Amino acid sequence: MNFQLVIAEKPSVARSIAAVIGATEKQNGYWQGGGYLVSWCIGHLVSFAEAGQYDEKYCKWRYEDLPIQPQSWQFIVPDEKKQQFEIVRALLNRPDVDSVTAATDAGREGELIFRFVYQMAGCTKPVKRLWISSMEDAAIREGFANLRPDSDYDALYQSALCRAKADWLVGINATRLFSVLYHKTLTVGRVQTPTLKMLVDRDAKILRFQKEKYYTVGIQSGSLKAYSGRIAVAEIANSLKEKCTGTTAVCTSVKREKKTEQPPKLYDLTTLQREANRLFGFTAKQTLDYAQQLYEKKLLTYPRTDSQYLAEDMGRTAQHLVSDLLGLLPFAQGLDLTPEVGRILNSKKVSDHHAIIPTSEFVKQGFTGLAESECKLMNLVCSKLLCAIAAPHEYETVTAVFSCAGNEFTAKGKTVLVPGWKEIDQRFRSTLKADTEEEVLNTLPELAEGQSFSVVADISEHFTSPPKAYTEDTLLSAMERAGAEDMPENAERKGLGTPATRAAILEKLVQMGFVQRKGKQLVPTKDGINLAVVLPESLTSPALTAEWESRLTEIAKGNADPDEFMAEIEAQVRQLIKTYSCISADKQNLFQSERVIIGKCPRCGENVYEGKKNFYCGNRSCQFVMWKNDRFFEQRKKAFTPKIAAALLKNGKAKVKGLYSEKTGKTYDATVLLADTGGKYVNYRVERKE
Repeated sequence: MNFQLVIAEKPSVARSIAAVIGATEKQNGYWQGGGYLVSWCIGHLVSFAEAGQYDEKYCKWRYEDLPIQPQSWQFIVPDEKKQQFEIVRALLNRPDVDSVTAATDAGREGELIFRFVYQMAGCTKPVKRLWISSMEDAAIREGFANLRPDSDYDALYQSALCRAKADWLVGINATRLFSVLYHKTLTVGRVQTPTLKMLVDRDAKILRFQKEKYYTVGIQSGSLKAYSGRIAVAEIANSLKEKCTGTTAVCTSVKREKKTEQPPKLYDLTTLQREANRLFGFTAKQTLDYAQQLYEKKLLTYPRTDSQYLAEDMGRTAQHLVSDLLGLLPFAQGLDLTPEVGRILNSKKVSDHHAIIPTSEFVKQGFTGLAESECKLMNLVCSKLLCAIAAPHEYETVTAVFSCAGNEFTAKGKTVLVPGWKEIDQRFRSTLKADTEEEVLNTLPELAEGQSFSVVADISEHFTSPPKAYTEDTLLSAMERAGAEDMPENAERKGLGTPATRAAILEKLVQMGFVQRKGKQLVPTKDGINLAVVLPESLTSPALTAEWESRLTEIAKGNADPDEFMAEIEAQVRQLIKTYSCISADKQNLFQSERVIIGKCPRCGENVYEGKKNFYCGNRSCQFVMWKNDRFFEQRKKAFTPKIAAALLKNGKAKVKGLYSEKTGKTYDATVLLADTGGKYVNYRVERKE
């Protein structure tokens, strides 16, 4: 009997596929049954090799060894993934396996993951591609009924391969170049560096901001209130107030406008991440993780999408889904809704995957068994679907202008005519514990030109506001738009990164210490600011990555040459290395951390500083050092803290709490003496127990 081997991207996806196609017998690293074997990768099972694998000299970071540009690319399997790789390799090369199905995630990276494994295993068997946007049983069955030759996705693979190689070349070379120049590991990346620069630029604008005081004068008659424009000088505002008080204001114009606010589009990943950050404080990574979990539970469609529409053949599915959700969602009870499903259907705007929507499996299961975070996300996606197919929101604005004491005053009002989709949105938001801004409507009384009013006047004092620090919501929006002005109007991918990668970029900037979170805000650190300042514009401008994404999309369509793209990347890297061969002496200490003085050296009187593993004398010829892992403190199970070190240096003694006695098995407090500082090692002893 021959088998068809199916390779998924993750164990959970493999399990779902296996259950649908009848491979229910669990083996070591795969499922078997019904003529199928179903195995899985663990994300990227195979990766590009590190630079040191090409040549031992690259194990050290030196300027003279740059640029590193492999002519023949090498691959590795990380140690923690070798066991699963060997299982997949053995399955690919089994004589009773006659065909392979690539069932990794349907997108650029999923194609790369499968191809690397297939090639490294030395497999040449025919491959078909499973391309699905939902993990529901029906979607999996339909996908298997419509498998396509994997060669149909060769151009997509070339696009993914170019992206991976280009990121490796720029990342490895630029990181080594600037780390060597500045004597500190400075990670540089095509997407993360321009993102950091955006944060640094915003921070600089906030710091440079000079707040300015201004005044407005208000005139009031009953419930009607109108305001002057900004007035910079207090005396002028006071004078206007005096002139207006007790006089008459005349209405000089009334302008009424009926306006329509169209329903929002469905969620792609970025808009979902933005709104989940705004409403729930979720980070972009948390939103992606929760959405992925819901996808694997078959409750949500594929989350890593950049489309906000459904394909035109999904109209009936959407219609049924909306009807079912109206009965399932508490905030939708009693809604009078005539779904306009056609508005969310547009096959031309669906590339790899359609917008994120709930599945029919979710309608059956509901919120049962879901974590609070998953419930929040499902509610968000459901409410967006209902809003998207609801009627437009219609309202009327009124702008009335009044003349008083030779000055113009303006009153603005708004009246809702048809609540439309906003009624659903407000119902949903009213269920949230989070503080959400409610729109304040101001209804003006009936007004006519020439109408006059007796008024009183007052003054209010205001200050101009600085730009706001980025939150993940506003930064994701800025990343999405970055460089768009340099892109052709019809470009499919604009901005920094892709919906699938932006969350990881933000996390990496935080982990590397270039950005810190302050509540919802993202703020650059001192090192982050310095890095953005010293790097060339070619690395910090979003134009580079915007151009890449445009070219990669063209390669994926088969409209651009991958070799030409890679030749340009290699030339850019060579030019970068040539341009930045040295830096001035004053800049070389830019990233050195400030040393913390602990006390004075008992041998030579110079400052003693804290290092990672010790407290050391700043005078190199002195060689006085107190080791943090000194046996005296380790035997007594006590951390040798800076506070203890400072007391010992200042007084020759320190009161230490919680020392452990091996004899009694108990802890005790004691005064510890700096007993001997003359020899190679410093000695300590317990003077007395407290």
